[in-house]
Amino acid sequence: MKKTRKGIILAGGIGSRLHPLTRVISKQLLPIFDKPMIYYPLSTLMLAEIKEIAIISTPLDLPKFKKLLGSGKKWGLKLTYLEQKKPNGIAEAFILAEKFIKDSPCCLILGDNIYHGNNFSKILKEADNDYENSTVFTHQVKDPERFGILNLDNKGRPAQIIEKPKSPKSNLAITGLYFFPKDVCSKAKKLKPSKRGELEISDLNQSYIKDKKLKVKMLNRGFTWLDTGTFDSLLEASNFISLVQNRQNTIVACPEEIAFLNKWINKSDIKKAIKDMQSTYGEYLKNLIK
Repeated sequence: MKKTRKGIILAGGIGSRLHPLTRVISKQLLPIFDKPMIYYPLSTLMLAEIKEIAIISTPLDLPKFKKLLGSGKKWGLKLTYLEQKKPNGIAEAFILAEKFIKDSPCCLILGDNIYHGNNFSKILKEADNDYENSTVFTHQVKDPERFGILNLDNKGRPAQIIEKPKSPKSNLAITGLYFFPKDVCSKAKKLKPSKRGELEISDLNQSYIKDKKLKVKMLNRGFTWLDTGTFDSLLEASNFISLVQNRQNTIVACPEEIAFLNKWINKSDIKKAIKDMQSTYGEYLKNLIK
């Protein structure tokens, strides 16, 4: 019997690299072309067929996420909202969400990460079906000193994760998407804060390397991964989504479409969704159910 994996979207932080844009609104509520940023990580979890999802954000921003996403029922989801009062590190998410996760395997995605590529759903489901190991997704970058970098041993196995290395030995950046087995909460509680006072996701992944339980999915050249943490990357992401959608006559990261194809919702649910949508997004949904 297939186990039920829980999902987490970490959408906290103060977005200081995007001030003044993020002084009054969460970064993950900013638009990426035609939809809020959080639609992209939400859609990634939906592609992995994860239906129970916790949104973790600040006490100030959680009501805005609730207003935008609601209970998740309109997409066949069950959404839970959890507070992170201070940005104490990515790995803290598993401590905050311990009651939500219980004894389930889980998947964490950062709220500002965008993925697009062929067979992505297949790759996600492969990771989802592995209940014994953790899985990270890597992408080659030209500036590895900006990222958490995975070094491989001479047999191509994961050996070490270095956070923002000064002299990188690899250009394999670990992206903001992680699959973990059910022991992740207990492992997270054993972590000690780093020099910057945070519980680091790199340290958590390193513990799985030590146990020989970390698997790697390498996203190839035809795959796009965007981390939208700067003004330039926000614009780059919007331009990329616009280009793909206009050329292919599709909508990237459309929760209604994914839910419909997954048979979580039906045509009448989509008709309800487009009642007040006088936009190209709404027109796309009308065509979807014709």
